Amino acid sequence: MKQSQRHQKILNLLNQHGFVSTEEMVAQFDVSPQTIRRDLNELAEQEKIIRHHGGAALPNSSTSNTAYSTRKVMQLTEKERIAAQVAARIPDGASLFIDIGTTTEAIARALLNHKDLRVVTNNLNVAMTLTEKDDFKVIIAGGEIRNRDGGIIGEATRDFIGQFRMDYGIIGISGIDMTGALLDFDYQEVRVAQSIIQHSRQVFLATDHTKFGRNAMVNLGNINQVDVLFTDQQPPEEIVRIMQQGQVECCIC
Repeated sequence: MKQSQRHQKILNLLNQHGFVSTEEMVAQFDVSPQTIRRDLNELAEQEKIIRHHGGAALPNSSTSNTAYSTRKVMQLTEKERIAAQVAARIPDGASLFIDIGTTTEAIARALLNHKDLRVVTNNLNVAMTLTEKDDFKVIIAGGEIRNRDGGIIGEATRDFIGQFRMDYGIIGISGIDMTGALLDFDYQEVRVAQSIIQHSRQVFLATDHTKFGRNAMVNLGNINQVDVLFTDQQPPEEIVRIMQQGQVECCIC
């Protein structure tokens, strides 16, 4: 395969998956690690990718997220695997927060076989899913409804969340920087997620691998603030080191 063809295929892979490890590209193209590193360095010099230790990601806007309708159909299989593993860690009779996001909506669907859950959510889609169960108690946080995705945000939402102390807080994220920073696009949404972290006994972060190295402009916190990361691929080495230092469990689904 010519180098130009391989470069284009690398870009296609990154478009599909967000972050791709060097090892995956070596296996995909059946070339040496040195060849892939040269390819990535050249693409990074052309500003077509962002080079990370252990792989690469596409540059992206830090100011606007992908449309909700698009996110709903991206990485569906991965989200369902993640959702199943999160649900398996939630016992019957537990209390939990569930945040905004397409992955958290998949988790809500995966919880329908549970019994007697008590859920506080700022996600209308999650609430509608969970009300199928007569034995669930679902409490919707007050605040401003974001029309594009049914998220509920604002200071009133944050204050409402602060009235509870739940067994589990389940959150998603738009991006995880290589410093371990958890990043999102909406300041008000971030403030609510911070309150969920603060008022949960255990925090579960559920996100697929495309969020590793993805940029967004609002800092929610750091990955060392969560108890368990549920994801579908091994995180980049930089993030793994931070998780190990913070004793964050990683569940590969």
